[in-house]
Amino acid sequence: MSVTRAASGLDTRDLLYGALVVNTLLALTVAYLLLARITITQPRYTVYGLLWIAVGVFVIWKTEPAPAAERTRRRAAAVAAVYLVALAVAGGVVVTAMRPGAGVYGIRVATLAPGWGPAPVFSTPWAALVLMPARVVGYLALAYLVYATVIDAAGAAVSGVIGLLSCVSCSWPILASLLSGTLGGGSAVVAATFDFSYDISTAVFLVTVALLYWRPSVGRRG
Repeated sequence: MSVTRAASGLDTRDLLYGALVVNTLLALTVAYLLLARITITQPRYTVYGLLWIAVGVFVIWKTEPAPAAERTRRRAAAVAAVYLVALAVAGGVVVTAMRPGAGVYGIRVATLAPGWGPAPVFSTPWAALVLMPARVVGYLALAYLVYATVIDAAGAAVSGVIGLLSCVSCSWPILASLLSGTLGGGSAVVAATFDFSYDISTAVFLVTVALLYWRPSVGRRG
């Protein structure tokens, strides 16, 4: 039976901390825009990026995995680690070169929209690590929730698999790439797919976070 601690409601301290996080994100966003001289042409992308970060910070802060045996914690950590790697590869945090050895060693900062940038990029001839803040915080939050979910399910690793399959946001780039390869890069369908990929991935991210946070199928107590 689940004994994971999570707030059933928001108290004054939660609201104060929440306001602090939001104000900090807004201040950092303004500073980033001024320093990088970025013009926002699609405001919703910035909102999405900041939302990923705010929601990720919230669920990590408010979730405390239930007490469990060492073996159960190790199993949960293994499931969460595999999940995090899958998210990183499918979600564009870890990018492999088109051809092995085609890349170069280097470090740079990609000035993407606030929330998604600034993104440090570490490249090698074989792969690159793109640390978009929204993806990093969001995927860490999902992995942590999977860790707590597996513990709640008394070590039933199937819960972690369900969590992985339910995260459509991490499979979306793969589906879009397959669609592009099938229909052709100039297809209007492909253009629409990429046009709304951030909208869809953000919506699915929020739904997945909600399901893994409250975990109705596992019987968590919240």
